Amino acid sequence: MWKTIVRRLFIMIPQLFVLSIIIFILAKFMPGDPFTGLITPETDPARIEELSEKAGLNDPLYVQYVRWIGNAIQGDFGISYTFKRDVGELVGERALNTFWLSLFSVILLYFIAIPLGILAGRYQHSRLEKSIVLYSFITYAIPTFVLSLVFLYLFGFKLEWFPTSGSVDIRYDEGTFGYYWSKFYHIILPAITYALLGTTGIIQYLRSEIIDAKAMDYVRTARSKGIPMRIVYSKHIFRNSLLPIAAFLGFTITGLLGGSIFIETIFGYPGMGQLFVSSINSRDYSVITALVMLFGFLTLLGSLLSDIIMSIVDPRIRIE
Repeated sequence: MWKTIVRRLFIMIPQLFVLSIIIFILAKFMPGDPFTGLITPETDPARIEELSEKAGLNDPLYVQYVRWIGNAIQGDFGISYTFKRDVGELVGERALNTFWLSLFSVILLYFIAIPLGILAGRYQHSRLEKSIVLYSFITYAIPTFVLSLVFLYLFGFKLEWFPTSGSVDIRYDEGTFGYYWSKFYHIILPAITYALLGTTGIIQYLRSEIIDAKAMDYVRTARSKGIPMRIVYSKHIFRNSLLPIAAFLGFTITGLLGGSIFIETIFGYPGMGQLFVSSINSRDYSVITALVMLFGFLTLLGSLLSDIIMSIVDPRIRIE
């Protein structure tokens, strides 16, 4: 398996190279430039031209790309025109915030979806199953920004149970208990919103797997031998039905790490999703290209991670 993992990692190199070309070209074809926002009636156009020349924005496109990719390979993605900071440090800080949001979102998502999917599959045609299916349809139909705005207004502004923006209260010093509790407290509401919106697929898939598994020959054989139904479910049906869910875990984690543009923007949570939106608005090419490259890498890594998880859960499966 290790040889396969190493081979897959090497295959990512040309994929990321092609992705980098596409990303760089698309970013450069965006209207405007990082210095457009500096233009006022009193601004000297020569000053804007001087800044563009100094930043290398007037060089041929291929020259800019070679310079950018060469620095990126060394871990240098340049300086953010908007934040006046090193892009690597800026993305690293936001990525850490998104990581914690993603971690709690995944935990809540599986904590909610797996029991509901199991109950819906086991008690088919019951009122409980119909209620769970109705819940999944409602959460699937509600747009992300609608539920986010409703939760923000109700639990943030109206009831004042949760903070409405930020990732930590500035009153606490880093390293103290209050600081870490504040970080967790700021995550709760967006994580719940994220988890509720992501449960539909897992619930429906797990429900279908359990319903199909109940009709399999090995289940009928176990029943005919007099094995109690609770043991049949725990030892056979549940275990086999959870295999595809385990495989989706890699994509779920990396998808969340990519950041939720809507949720982070609406809740004012300083993660990669919010940074991506603000960078597009300010034409901050350095940050845009770095983030999209990171998202692309996480997507490729998620595919590999899913295969690895699947092979660990089911030894009969070998990744190729």
